[in-house]
Amino acid sequence: MKRTARTAGAALLAACAALATTPFAAAQTPGQPQAQAAMKDADGKSLGTVTLTQFPQGLLIHAELDGLKPGWHAVHIHENGACAPNFAAAGGHFNPGGGKHGMDTAPMHAGDLPNFLVDAGGKGGFQFLSHAVTLGDGPASLFKPGGTAFVVHAQADDYTSQPAGASGDRVACGVIAKP
Repeated sequence: MKRTARTAGAALLAACAALATTPFAAAQTPGQPQAQAAMKDADGKSLGTVTLTQFPQGLLIHAELDGLKPGWHAVHIHENGACAPNFAAAGGHFNPGGGKHGMDTAPMHAGDLPNFLVDAGGKGGFQFLSHAVTLGDGPASLFKPGGTAFVVHAQADDYTSQPAGASGDRVACGVIAKP
């Protein structure tokens, strides 16, 4: 049993090392279930893509974005697969477990994710591993009826204000879809 645990641990460490050195390549691992969200601003301008890859250890969420205002931004998974003008159609945060907003609450919204930084040139990205959502079946599935979407906000999430973290206007949106 110890040898199996060591082998599994070594494989997980190797996978983490690969993710740290080649994040986008890891996000495009053939044979793993995937989804994407084409992110656009309110004018319909393409800002980049969020790629999701399901692994046994969780859902890898990877984004490379360009065209956002410099500074810290919140990103959340929202409950509706719709991006209408001002992105209100995306609804609230994806919350199948009925949790509260914030990164240190239990249970928390499944759609709550860490803030990310956009540089002076408007480029930013992120890579997170989530255990709260899945591309598989069940209540945490991002392919629920009606779909889900990523929304980028104008400001950082404070992780305490209810129900959405005082993160400001919705500045970008992308519906999560199978490629």
